[in-house]
Amino acid sequence: MSKLTDLGLKPLKITCTSTDCGHNLHCFKATRDMKSANKQGQCRDCGAKLVDWPRVHEKDARDASYTFTVLKCELIRHKFWHVEIDPKAINYAKRKGYSGLEAAARHRIRKSVGPAKPPRDGQQTPMEGSGNPIYYAQHATASCCRKCMEYWHAIPQGRALTEDEIMYLTELAVFYFRERLPPLTQDGESVPPIRKPK
Repeated sequence: MSKLTDLGLKPLKITCTSTDCGHNLHCFKATRDMKSANKQGQCRDCGAKLVDWPRVHEKDARDASYTFTVLKCELIRHKFWHVEIDPKAINYAKRKGYSGLEAAARHRIRKSVGPAKPPRDGQQTPMEGSGNPIYYAQHATASCCRKCMEYWHAIPQGRALTEDEIMYLTELAVFYFRERLPPLTQDGESVPPIRKPK
């Protein structure tokens, strides 16, 4: 159980367009009106301009610390940078190790968001209790769907990802794993499965 449910509280329902501007947590996904007024890049609710978009759109893994800083200013990303990762996802990560997680993330990105028109785009990355740390990483790094990838990483919809783009998004996921997960071995370890209580 999460800490919230232990206290008898329900987790807040946060969507991709949720904001909490008073706590500096925004949504940078442009509305149609913002696009027609050429106001992309600012918060859709308060108009805050916090992101150096040309810098982020360079897709330079050496500048990931800046990219992560501004990703964390978007409410949906902030959630996945700070939410408690479920025990099954941690077990999965321990079994894979850093090498296995990197390979699995690359495969997942290629399959789920790599095609020009991914099936169920916008819904292909589960939001809650997934049991898979890659889903957390994809939401945190805006590689969960093609719409998020378009405005955060300047990767246009309607064409397949390049190998360089797949590699870049995989590197972001690996940086996320190193920041959010407990220390892992390089090649994984044997851990007992988590059984449901009877």
